[in-house]
Amino acid sequence: QVQLVESGGGLVPAGGSLRLSCAASGGTFGTNALAWFRQAPGKEREFVVGISWSGGNAYYADSVKGRFTISRDYAKNTVYLQMISLKPEDTAVYYCATRPAYYNRNVYTAASQYSTWGQGTQVTVSS
Repeated sequence: QVQLVESGGGLVPAGGSLRLSCAASGGTFGTNALAWFRQAPGKEREFVVGISWSGGNAYYADSVKGRFTISRDYAKNTVYLQMISLKPEDTAVYYCATRPAYYNRNVYTAASQYSTWGQGTQVTVSS
């Protein structure tokens, strides 16, 4: 079964940038849909961005649109989240998730729709 490992989190000042990575091991997620979620202290896990199995469709939460970009590298079996213009409210643990997509073009936005999760990486944006 595919396992996911996130990396790239850290502490940055407001306005800064980070790139998160999520690498798959024990298998491939070449035909899977992928997404990033985040969870801030005391809050529920929220959808950030999702991408279809082909990479042709992506959907962003309004709060990150224009600042975050998702991409996937099939050869490296890795999905990335490039984050710019970071704000203190972006502070959270960021999780990547994946699920089989069966060659459809869907982007899944609910956490319950994903079957495999990484352990998370902390992003802290200081004001």
